[in-house]
Amino acid sequence: MYMSPKLLKMFKRGEITKEQVIKDIIAGFIVAIIALPLSIALGISSGVSPEKGLITAIFAGFVISLLGGSRVQIGGPTGAFVVIIYGIVQTYGIKGLIIATMMAGVILVVMGLLKLGSVIKYVPHTITVGFTSGIAITLLSTQVKDFLGLRIDKVPAEFLPKWGSYFSHLNTFHLTTFLIGLGCVLIIVFWPKVNKTIPGSMVALIVATLVVKLFNLPVETIGSRFQNISSAIPAPGFVSVDLNTIKELLKPAMTIAILAAVESLLSAVVADGMIGAKHDSNMELIAQGLGNITSALFGGIPATGAIARTAANVKNGGRSPISGMVHAITLLLIMLIFMPYAKMIPMATLAAILMVVSYNMGEWSTFKSLLKAPKSDVAVLVLTFVLTVVFDLVMAIEVGMVIAMFLFIKKVVDTTKIRDMSEGNALDEDLTQMLEETDDKILVYQVNGPLFFGMVQNFMDVMNEVQPSAEVLILDMRYVHSVDASAMAALKRLHKRCEKFKIKLLLTHLHDQPERCLHKMGFLDEIEKRHIFSSKTEAIAAAYDYIKALEAV
Repeated sequence: MYMSPKLLKMFKRGEITKEQVIKDIIAGFIVAIIALPLSIALGISSGVSPEKGLITAIFAGFVISLLGGSRVQIGGPTGAFVVIIYGIVQTYGIKGLIIATMMAGVILVVMGLLKLGSVIKYVPHTITVGFTSGIAITLLSTQVKDFLGLRIDKVPAEFLPKWGSYFSHLNTFHLTTFLIGLGCVLIIVFWPKVNKTIPGSMVALIVATLVVKLFNLPVETIGSRFQNISSAIPAPGFVSVDLNTIKELLKPAMTIAILAAVESLLSAVVADGMIGAKHDSNMELIAQGLGNITSALFGGIPATGAIARTAANVKNGGRSPISGMVHAITLLLIMLIFMPYAKMIPMATLAAILMVVSYNMGEWSTFKSLLKAPKSDVAVLVLTFVLTVVFDLVMAIEVGMVIAMFLFIKKVVDTTKIRDMSEGNALDEDLTQMLEETDDKILVYQVNGPLFFGMVQNFMDVMNEVQPSAEVLILDMRYVHSVDASAMAALKRLHKRCEKFKIKLLLTHLHDQPERCLHKMGFLDEIEKRHIFSSKTEAIAAAYDYIKALEAV
């Protein structure tokens, strides 16, 4: 299917009306007001200057909406990236972050062109909940210093050393800073009871800034930490790279790309459920990639689909990518006009905003309910969560996916049985009588499930129990919808064993995929097509005639 941006498709279908454009403009403006303090806070917490967060929301947000595969996706910096970006900046510097972001953008574009957008459905729910909740905890932990006003020259990037540093510096606790932060949290939490249109984060930012300015409170502000904050839009620029740099930054770039892909597609799925539409996951990945490349060109940080801002867009009437583009343009105007005033914003306010964000992004109710799931799922959930918090996202996803894969294979193996059809009442009376008349020289087994590498050992264990006294072995494969190379090898071994003891091997109920594989690998030629039957009845009847013919000789 030909991929094209959702905006273009909507224009071609005549789905963008004048009335809807007005609603999208209003929604885009409201989302920009929500994104303003978040973008500044996320930029600072990521270890870069405040305007970098806004630049990301402006350029990446515009490109993602313009070229994306979702009607309502809002792109920009998100809390999930904070810890990752901070670690990259500490290790490789700003230049390294820009290169890694560009590389991640290229990876995302390639993923989209290869149509890997549907891969998201193969990530287990326990893993997405585990790493999302883990990221929430790590994001919250990055805000403790500014929320409590602790005096720490350099906070460690790792989770455990970070908290060790906090506890060792509790004697520097600043009461005024803490009260400002606590007041902002209370405003953000309770403001929606007063007004749901104006975001509580913006109200908290304005109130806290005015209080600190009017009463000249001794708290740290953006201006006291960052001396030079520019409201100018930087010219796009390329950084020089070599092969060694690319090799060194490949892992950070993959980390950014994986998180951007997962988070953006999850956000798009959530949005689809809210508006009753369907996004183009591959086009969305391409847009996310181009958005990150554009962000890096202008000195921004990694971006992805923001679930909270996307939801706010939908709730305020946004139904086309125009709202996301308006959101980006509005942020651009705000940055050009009001950025100098950002110096007065208390750091505790930004910490409070991100603490609330981190709490909201953690799927705590889902996490709690999943703890009642089967033990294997709980193990994957908890392990992914712990690895995300203590180590990093990539390790958490890698280990979680590997364990989930092995547990899934075990579940399939445990539920796939090889049934002896001569036992019990598995066959009707006439067929059972045929088997009895041949003195059980006809054996009938049914494989109930896929025949793959995980099942091969169990399959061969059962087949090796077939006694040489048998004359015919019938395999009923009505429930075998797929086989793999390991299964094919097992069937060939079984056939050789049958030939050794002069046992006829018959197959019944072959589905399309197993039949194609058996044919391509030459197995059907080995056992001859006359040994393939469409039903057990035909196979048992043929086997019965064969036995009687042997007895008559």
